Amino acid sequence: MRLMLLTGALVLAGQTLRSAPRDLTLSGDIVPAHDPVLIREGRVYYSYSTGQRGRGPLVARMSRDLRRWTPLPSPLTAIPDWALAAVPGAKDMWAPDIARVGGRYRLYYSVSGFGKQRSVIGLATAATLDPARPDHGWRDEGPVIASQEGDDYNAIDPAFARDRQGGEWLAFGSFWSGIQLVRLDPKTGKPARDAKPAMIARRMPGQGVNAIEAPFIIDHGGWYWLIVSFDFCCRGTKSSYHLRIGRARSIEGPYLDRSGRAMREGGGTVLLRADAEGRDRFRGPGHAGVLHDRDGRDYLIHHAYDAAAKGASTLRIARLRWDESGWPIVEKETP
Repeated sequence: MRLMLLTGALVLAGQTLRSAPRDLTLSGDIVPAHDPVLIREGRVYYSYSTGQRGRGPLVARMSRDLRRWTPLPSPLTAIPDWALAAVPGAKDMWAPDIARVGGRYRLYYSVSGFGKQRSVIGLATAATLDPARPDHGWRDEGPVIASQEGDDYNAIDPAFARDRQGGEWLAFGSFWSGIQLVRLDPKTGKPARDAKPAMIARRMPGQGVNAIEAPFIIDHGGWYWLIVSFDFCCRGTKSSYHLRIGRARSIEGPYLDRSGRAMREGGGTVLLRADAEGRDRFRGPGHAGVLHDRDGRDYLIHHAYDAAAKGASTLRIARLRWDESGWPIVEKETP
């Protein structure tokens, strides 16, 4: 993680910036937003999320204050040919994650079909995120990891992480055997030779369908924290998506929740969930990332379904603070 790095979602440059806002009422280009990730280059925040018709294979936007957002062109203009060959009929790229590594930005993305196991994770790189710079431009680096029907995992929802020794990792996974973690070759950003994915979180029999996905790992307070999404997205205001978390001393786990239950055995402490009675405007919060900002504040980026806008998938950012026992708490969100 970068400068107290919270994995994959933040880059901190050298100059001093004004503090991020206390009031996180968002405006501008915040719909549609699904599976968002957040990064900062210089004075500008950039967010990337799952592709939407009319917005390109990925959705991109920018902000100078975390509140007012404006659209940007998709970083890639089309799904790469190799990905279309691997997943025929794919329409969009899903659930990107982004990190600055070795002087370039890595943009991991997935291509799949809804509820299908024929999936691929790919990688694109760039020197800068600023479309106005002359050296701007994305280069697709090809496949990272794939899954086929019958495999033990589903290769979607990538999330880059770095351990305190400088090792690089990719967390990924959705349903099937749950969340996976694989060690990367720092030179390529792809799995190291002979590295095999290992399961670090799953649902257990008796918990219903194995509905767990969208991992994100952060480093805070001497612990690695694994955030995942439980239950079901993509159903508008009827979505049951919510966030759970556990922690471990090693990036490889085992991750335990507050009660000591292992996330490999179905554990996970609730981090953010909509009110069960339906009183919360934003339903089904999920697919989160964390930004550790220059002023020392932590922010949780995610999407949720807006009951005041016919269940539109909407960009959300909330303050994340840490209680006396060292566990994170999401402060009350604003509209």
